[in-house]
Amino acid sequence: MKKVYSKNHMSLRIMIVIFVIMISIIYTSIKTDKNIAEVFSYKKELPIYSVGTDEKKLAFSFDAAWGDEYTLGILEILDKYNIKSSFFLVGFWVDKYPEHVKEIYSRGHDVGNHSTNHPYMTKLSDEEMAKELNVTGDKIKEIIKEKPILFRPPFGDYNDRVIDVCRDNGYYAIQWDVDSLDWKELGVQPVVDRVTRNVTNGSIVLFHNNAKYILEYLPIIIERLQSEGYEIVPVSQLIYKDNYHMDNTGRQIQNN
Repeated sequence: MKKVYSKNHMSLRIMIVIFVIMISIIYTSIKTDKNIAEVFSYKKELPIYSVGTDEKKLAFSFDAAWGDEYTLGILEILDKYNIKSSFFLVGFWVDKYPEHVKEIYSRGHDVGNHSTNHPYMTKLSDEEMAKELNVTGDKIKEIIKEKPILFRPPFGDYNDRVIDVCRDNGYYAIQWDVDSLDWKELGVQPVVDRVTRNVTNGSIVLFHNNAKYILEYLPIIIERLQSEGYEIVPVSQLIYKDNYHMDNTGRQIQNN
């Protein structure tokens, strides 16, 4: 009788051990699957590089950080061709040229935010990023009585945190899909060729307000694109404000 009890007791212990091992394996498997799912379900936050549209329209944008020699000339050219565009202004540029901030706005162009000190945003804390946004945003609002809603990260530098902070502070983060490379000062024709050959419906083109040849190449580009049937609009009129998603290239797609 004692032997039978011992054998039964031993069998029970073995069964309990096997059960515990099985539970452990199942738990580990579930946890691993969850981790794998989390990894594969991770979606990188993206700024708006371009906009998905069937319409032949695109946006011009001008970053203003250093210098102001050509700003009024740019505005005159845009007026001549009845074009509205977007200017992204750094805080210290706003401080130095407040009258030109007013002029940009009064002529119907977007006044966007390009940070306060032109830093690499990804190197800042969330609080520092918010300060870069809001100090300049407040300066612009004081001048034009309207808070900007567009932000372009300096150097095109961003990560998930930058996009999240922009969103939390009421900004759409804006990049570009066509870089004129006008800052390289390669001359007029290289900029004309680069822009006109690479734009497509929904493109956002990057220029700089103080690029050396801008007053020469800008009319040529405008005339070429208009002859091809493109409408040039401000970024704020190109992008979707809600009911959209981003594809993996940073193209903004409106939901059905």
